[in-house]
Amino acid sequence: MLFCRISVLFDEPSVEWIDLRLKRSIQLLIGLAISAFFIYLVLPSLHLPDVVESLRTANYWWILPGVGVYMVGLWVRAWRWHFTLRHLKPVPVRQLFPLVCIGYFGNNVYPLRAGEVIRSYVLKRSQDISITSSLATVIIERVFDGLVMLLFVFLALPFAPIPQQFRNLVIVLTVLMLAATAIFVWMAAKPQLMSSVYGWVAARFLPAPIRTRTDDLYARFMAGLASLGSGRAVLMIFGTSIIIWLLETVKYWFVMHAFDFTVGFIVLMLMNGLVNLATTLPSAPGYIGTFDTPGIETLVAFGVERNLAASYTFTLHAALWLPVTALGAYYFWREQLRWDDFDKARQQMDLAEEYQ
Repeated sequence: MLFCRISVLFDEPSVEWIDLRLKRSIQLLIGLAISAFFIYLVLPSLHLPDVVESLRTANYWWILPGVGVYMVGLWVRAWRWHFTLRHLKPVPVRQLFPLVCIGYFGNNVYPLRAGEVIRSYVLKRSQDISITSSLATVIIERVFDGLVMLLFVFLALPFAPIPQQFRNLVIVLTVLMLAATAIFVWMAAKPQLMSSVYGWVAARFLPAPIRTRTDDLYARFMAGLASLGSGRAVLMIFGTSIIIWLLETVKYWFVMHAFDFTVGFIVLMLMNGLVNLATTLPSAPGYIGTFDTPGIETLVAFGVERNLAASYTFTLHAALWLPVTALGAYYFWREQLRWDDFDKARQQMDLAEEYQ
């Protein structure tokens, strides 16, 4: 069925479908291998009976206010997406909030961060906004999220030095995030110059059949980047991103009170920054391993007993995963989506990438 859709839409042979399936399978295997590696790093050092005992004695009522604060953060995320989409179409926040939750559901249960694509796919279906344009706004969100995570790490450094094993990762990601931000802002601020550069490259290196597709993709992607066209817009997106991640750190703080240890809020900011930077790596669905190992090691570096740190991190991971996944699943059902809609969305993105 997938092959039929692709061949009808693009008139390509079945090898195209096989190549895309192979590409996704390789990406999934890489993600599973990275998750297994992160689990291997931390699991042998844990004494599981002590972990279970800490989980048994925790006061889970503290999770409730944490979930409440997290939901406020999701609403702010929906507002930020409304802001970055406003030049394409003014979509009310109340209509975007379910799509944000569907995106989290997709990221948490489906491999290869499919949630980022599925929410753009649903937006196209409900608001007729190009998937390429809306994905450009999603990329903007991810870049600014990464910048805020790095900001949290660097703000914490004077008070909570970063564990040595994460320094190289932070340095590499800092360079990549700053470079991506500079490129995207430059592209949005200089659309005419960017159009000239694209036209020169395309005229000399792209065959005519491919050029027909890439011209449209380029125009749609640039339309999505237009939200970065002013300094005020950049500051608004960055400021909103700071609020979003501070609210998530407050959830870390509430869940901490369920366990018998205390660290400063600045340490939790550092932990938030490190675990979310690590989850940018490919992993199994739900960020298994890439979330847990950095979280445990960060707390251990600041004097928290290892098994207690593991109990807290596992509980925090579940508290971050379960509520939004359940809410996203409800909205997924309400939108009358089906499991194969993930494949439809992934096809459209993968086939677009083939011609960029």
